[in-house]
Amino acid sequence: MKVALLFPGQGSQSVGMGRSLVESFSPAREIFNRASSILGYDLAEMCFTGSEEELGSTVISQPAIFTVSFAALEYLRSQSPEVITNCAAAAGLSLGEYTALTFAGVFSFEDGLRLVQQRGQAMQDASDAVAGGMVSIISQSLEYVEVLCNENRGNGVLQVSNILCPGNIVVSGTLDACERIAELSALKKFHAIPLAVAGAFHTHLMQPAVSRLSESLANIEIHKPKIPVISNFDSKPHFEPDEIKQILIKQILSPVLWEDSMHFLLSQGFDMFYEIGPGRVLRSLLKRIDRKVNCTGIPD
Repeated sequence: MKVALLFPGQGSQSVGMGRSLVESFSPAREIFNRASSILGYDLAEMCFTGSEEELGSTVISQPAIFTVSFAALEYLRSQSPEVITNCAAAAGLSLGEYTALTFAGVFSFEDGLRLVQQRGQAMQDASDAVAGGMVSIISQSLEYVEVLCNENRGNGVLQVSNILCPGNIVVSGTLDACERIAELSALKKFHAIPLAVAGAFHTHLMQPAVSRLSESLANIEIHKPKIPVISNFDSKPHFEPDEIKQILIKQILSPVLWEDSMHFLLSQGFDMFYEIGPGRVLRSLLKRIDRKVNCTGIPD
């Protein structure tokens, strides 16, 4: 058995996430307390009783998902330490790549959380500057979705931003273009689902966030990963700290190649996966890529 850990990204948040872990597992409570002291607000209160709107904001959801994922990781370590010991690779969806890198020892928990907070704020500010969104297109080919983007962006921005699995491709762009796609879906009879995110992520509309992310990365200590972490940018592992910095900067502007990343892990013989953190998105995507593969959620 060859084990890989998968970490979710923005959009997997929900009010109440992490509560059962904190109430039943004291190390999870300690992780939330450490996070709150760094973030400057009560993260547990935000996750457990905050509004969906507050939790869905980029600046809150990114550090919240990162922290819940680490609480789940510590729970798995306590219950099944052999899974952590035997883990031979990791991957994370967009924000989740930072969680995966932190698990692999590239960042400390504190530096990883600060970096995620700063990334979230930079992306939120870029989103506030130009109203944008993301829409998941279901059961259509990449070629068809690219044609949809070319024909319907108008004077705005609309492009493929996530290739998640067969039949699930996300487009990002200016708000008017995203709304146009949603309206068109009813006429063309394809399924379009607006996502619970605040901007046109993984497009050049995030360019204003690049310099701030670059500065944040320059100010923290980065180590070589202890295990391979598969990049969203090119579906490959990277090991040199300077290269990892450049890949993370490119990631914020480039499509997330999640389907290719999973195919890479499967081609390397990985046959047991764990989704660590809130939601069930990654398990669902993996089953669409390979129905036979095993993927367990922590917490389930």
